[in-house]
Amino acid sequence: MDRRKFIKNTIITAAGIVVIGSTIFLEKQGGHKMKILVITGSPRRNGNSNTLADSFIKGAEEAGHSVVRFDSAFKNVHPCIACNKCGMNGECVFKDDFEFIRNNIIDAEVVVFATPMYYFGISAQIKTVIDRFYAINGQIHVPKKAVLIMTYADTSAKEAQPIISHYETLLNYLGWFDAGKVIASGVWTEGAVNNTKYPKLAYELGKNM
Repeated sequence: MDRRKFIKNTIITAAGIVVIGSTIFLEKQGGHKMKILVITGSPRRNGNSNTLADSFIKGAEEAGHSVVRFDSAFKNVHPCIACNKCGMNGECVFKDDFEFIRNNIIDAEVVVFATPMYYFGISAQIKTVIDRFYAINGQIHVPKKAVLIMTYADTSAKEAQPIISHYETLLNYLGWFDAGKVIASGVWTEGAVNNTKYPKLAYELGKNM
């Protein structure tokens, strides 16, 4: 996919936010205060995607929103084993830290996914959490806003497309709406994102939720 087609395919309009590639144009919204759940997937506490999550949260809290955060890499979340004991809308056989997600995602109006690219996909830690959505499937099929924060070492826009497609497919299934993306390319080593435009973009996205 060439760069022109990629940019065309990633023009999103939702809640006054237009995302073109990794540039965000923001339109000030009303004063509604929301509950926001931020789910991170990086196993590096000071990793680049965690840094952008910090910036987003700072902006959102300054705007008066209530933010709760779940750092999946530092929690105990067992992978889904497809036992179907939950019936897609009940108690999971595993009693672990996913209970935090269960207790906070239902009434969250915005869900943020912050992940690095690992081997051309989202991190295993955040994927494990998403797979466990199965047990609350019936409760989260309600309109919500979602945000994707993603970092990757490559600079090719086409390499970001699989994660973006996964995110958009998930939203389409759940009936959620994209409220913005921050796609940070060319960041690899810890701290590489610090002196780029991306922390500010993440902050502004949070501030303008």
